[in-house]
Amino acid sequence: MERYDLVYRLYDEYETETLREYQEFVDVFPAVDSRVALDHWQEAHEELEERKDEIRRDFAAGETFAEIAARTTRDQAFTALDLEAKYGRAVNVLVLDVDETLRSAGGTDNEIPRETLHVLTEFHESGVPIVICTGQTLENVKGFAIQGLGSEIVHSGDLSIVYEAGTGVFTPGHGAETKQLLYEDLDESIRTVFDDVRSRVLPEAPEDLRRGCHLQGNEFNVTVKPNYETGSSRAREIIDEALVYLIDLLADAVAGALPHEDGDADEDGNGADEPTLEGESIAGWTRAFYAEQDSEIRAVLEGEGAYPDLDPDAVPEGLAEVLSRIDVAYYEADAAEIGSLELNKVVGVERALEVLGVDDAFALVMGDSKSDLRVMEWAAENDAGIAAAPEHASRDTLEHVLETDELVFDRGKSVDVLRTVYALNRFARLR
Repeated sequence: MERYDLVYRLYDEYETETLREYQEFVDVFPAVDSRVALDHWQEAHEELEERKDEIRRDFAAGETFAEIAARTTRDQAFTALDLEAKYGRAVNVLVLDVDETLRSAGGTDNEIPRETLHVLTEFHESGVPIVICTGQTLENVKGFAIQGLGSEIVHSGDLSIVYEAGTGVFTPGHGAETKQLLYEDLDESIRTVFDDVRSRVLPEAPEDLRRGCHLQGNEFNVTVKPNYETGSSRAREIIDEALVYLIDLLADAVAGALPHEDGDADEDGNGADEPTLEGESIAGWTRAFYAEQDSEIRAVLEGEGAYPDLDPDAVPEGLAEVLSRIDVAYYEADAAEIGSLELNKVVGVERALEVLGVDDAFALVMGDSKSDLRVMEWAAENDAGIAAAPEHASRDTLEHVLETDELVFDRGKSVDVLRTVYALNRFARLR
C-alpha cells in the first residue's frame, strides 16, 4: 500500500486529534513538585502509549506512523509526504531566524513558545544541528539560547550562532574555531568606512533622532533602532528619518576615500563643503544608488522628500564600486542599518556548516526578512534545503516561499513547520 494511502487510513481510522493532545500534554507538562500532578502526568503518559501501541501493531512501519500521528495534523503529514516525494531526503540542519520567526512580539509576548522549544530539543536529540541566524548581537542571542534551549544544547557542539547578519559566527565547543570574526577579513578601506559612520552616527545626528533612537551594540554593523519609549506610533517616522540620515552619513564617509570636487555654495552659502562627483553631490548619488537597489528605500526617500532627480545608471563608477560592497537595509518601524554585502547571513551560514561538519546540507531555513531571503535563495540555488516564513514576513520573502513549497505559518506558530519537517524526516527513513 502506498504511503499516501497509509496516511489516509491513519487519520481516518484513529483518533489522532486526541492522540496529539495527550502527546502535547506529556511533552510540555511543567516540572512541578506535586504528587497529584505527577500522577496525572503518569496516567496521561500511559494512555498515550496505549494509543500509540494500537497504531504500532496495525502498521508495518508502526513506530513511524504512531509518532507522526501523535505530533502532526493531517495537513502537516500530507505536506511532509509531498516534500519527501519532491526532494527525496531528510532535513539535516535547521537554520533559524529568531525575532518574528521563532518568537513574535505580536502574539507570544516575545518568548519562544514551549512547544517550539520542545520540538527543537527533539531535533537536537536526533542529531540535527541547529544554526541560529540573526541580526542580533552575540550577547543577546547567547542569552536567549541558554535561557530557551538550555546550556546543554548550546554547548553540545551541535549549535552555531550566526550573529549580526553574518559578521560573526559563534560555535561553542570547537576550540580555535569557536568564535570567528568574519569582518576582520574585509579590506581596511571598507572597515574604515564603517568605523567612521559608527563614530559619528549618534554624535552628529539631529536632536530628534538622538532622543528617539539608539545604536544597537554591534561589533561591526551599524544599526539604528527606535527607543522603547518612542512607541510604535513614532517608530516608523523615526526610522524613516534615520534611514535618510544614515545614507547621507555613509556617503560622506565613502567620500573620504574617493577623489571628488568641492560642492558649489548656493546663494545662502549652503553646500560649499559638500563633496561632489560629476557636478552632483555624493549624497545624491548614494541616495539614487540605494533607491534603485530597494523599492522600500526608494519609497522612504520619496516620502521624506529626499529622492534625488538623478539617473541611478549614471552613478560614477568609482562610487558605485564602493557602494556595491555595502548594504543599506530598511526594516519598517524597526531599524535602519548598514552592513557589508561581502558579509551576510549566507556567508555566516556557510562558515557555521563548515565548523559543524555538515558536508551535504539540506536545511530548513526559517525567517521573515530580506537577509533571511538571501539564505533561502542560496538553499534553492544549491539544492540545499527548503524555506519557510511567517505570514507577516517581507513581501519578497513571502513570494519566494509561496513560489517554492508554500511553507507559510501563522504568527507565533513556527512549531507547525517544525512538526511538518519532523514528519518529513520520519518518512525519509522509510525509503
